Amino acid sequence: MTTFKNKPSDMDKDQFIESFGGIYEHSSWVAVQAWGAGVSDDRRELASIMAGIVNSAGHQKKLDLINAHPDLAGKAAVQGKLTVSSTSEQTSAGLGECTVEEFENFQNYNAAYKEKFGFPFIKAVKNSNRHEILSGFENRLGNSADEEFKTALLEIDKIAAFRLEEL
Repeated sequence: MTTFKNKPSDMDKDQFIESFGGIYEHSSWVAVQAWGAGVSDDRRELASIMAGIVNSAGHQKKLDLINAHPDLAGKAAVQGKLTVSSTSEQTSAGLGECTVEEFENFQNYNAAYKEKFGFPFIKAVKNSNRHEILSGFENRLGNSADEEFKTALLEIDKIAAFRLEEL
């Protein structure tokens, strides 16, 4: 059992939402529903509960969740407007160390991806690097919209699991 430093079962609803509301980017509704579903002190179990909540959400709610995520090496990063978690994740993947050419590639891929799919490219970048991420853009741009929607949600669940590990 992989437990948290501060047990969720010892928290009241407000404390739980304060602690876990940012696990899914700008989507505290996941933590609110997880509280209602019964919390777990096991990280993996809580990750599974939260992923199940997202999975059972309607299409628009899922699309809103996807769209709550920033572009990788995008304008929000340059302007310092990322959440603390997103900043840490993008920094750990070396996105702040992009060459001018790589940064331009990110901008072009972000634009092409959004134009094709209507939402941002999502990748759990922990344990990855900017070269792998750029390659991921190339590979995934060939996918169908349905494939990418599903992939984005899977990647978001990975991001959430990584964020839960950090707590």
